[in-house]
Amino acid sequence: MTKFYSFILFLAVAVTACKTPSKAYDKGDYKEAIELAVKRLQKDPSDGETKALVQNAYKRAVDEREDNIRMLSKNTAESRYEQIYFEYRQLQSLYTLIRQQPALSNVVKPTDYSDYITTYQNKAAEVYDEKGEDVIEQGNKRSYQQAYSYFQKALQFKPNDATLKQKAQESYDMAITKIVVLPMTDQYAGGYRYNTDYRFRNFEDDLIRNLRYSANNVFVKFYTEWDARSQKIEPDEVLEMRMGRMIIGQPYEQYSTRNVSKEVVIKETIYKPDSVVKQYGKVTAQITTTRRTMVSEGDMYVTSRDKQGRILWNDIFRGEHRWQVEFSTYRGDERALSESDKAQLNSRNDLYNTPREEEIMEQILRDISYDMQYRVKNYYARY
Repeated sequence: MTKFYSFILFLAVAVTACKTPSKAYDKGDYKEAIELAVKRLQKDPSDGETKALVQNAYKRAVDEREDNIRMLSKNTAESRYEQIYFEYRQLQSLYTLIRQQPALSNVVKPTDYSDYITTYQNKAAEVYDEKGEDVIEQGNKRSYQQAYSYFQKALQFKPNDATLKQKAQESYDMAITKIVVLPMTDQYAGGYRYNTDYRFRNFEDDLIRNLRYSANNVFVKFYTEWDARSQKIEPDEVLEMRMGRMIIGQPYEQYSTRNVSKEVVIKETIYKPDSVVKQYGKVTAQITTTRRTMVSEGDMYVTSRDKQGRILWNDIFRGEHRWQVEFSTYRGDERALSESDKAQLNSRNDLYNTPREEEIMEQILRDISYDMQYRVKNYYARY
């Protein structure tokens, strides 16, 4: 393995060593030709042939980029300023590269395109700024979201522009859908009071936390009722939760029987120490297997309403806790039993490990929570 990695390293070094300014130039990769030439001139600043190659490569690179710019200038596409900006950025990178070698800079005399970059940087930002202003006039959540996207793109060109930042923030504030998750209603279900049982309070806290920090849509925000009051948030929607049932099951049993048999030694006759006669016979037993099962279930009803109280969406989420053990008894000859049969006989202690009510409820609520988080996130991902 070590030899293999050494070979790969050798190949990588060999490939890198094969790259030369002239080969890159012949392939039309003028930027790489200039980069390789600058590295070579750092070792030998007096290499006149390499300087001449840089001069030619730079001229060809500039000609290509400026041809592209002229074509883009005639284009009417909204993205033309962004593309022209990119072309000038590429030209400016060659200017910076050549300027690293003072001796080379005097020979090639690269052009500083920084003014052009600033000009088209502003033009590209203006295009997205105007698009944002146009769509925001529609005055709905979708248009605010689109406007926010445009202002964010404009900020990529002018990241320090305070006005653009303010527009982006304002459009985002108008774009988000604010949802208040109400606590479970104050009622009884199976003898459990929601607002006093810590399991239900933990359920609500975990649900809000997961919806808040792992939602599939940046334009949807979830709040607790306390958050909404303390921050004076007017919700766009409310999410109501109601526990439909919480049934702690009772164990029930199912029985099955089977007959087993085995050939065993039933008699040994010893004539001499080295002469033993064994007599075989069949022994049988009947095994009765008891399967004890307990199933507990719970339902959660969720309803989303708008400001006017109209139902927008509702769903039901279910959780389950299933407990099951098996044990066996037998009648007959124990010698007919296999090792696995004997192990099943020794599992009766599991009967006394019936799950506690707290464990059952926590599992049901955990199932509901996972299902609810997944489906609620998927529903609001469309907003």
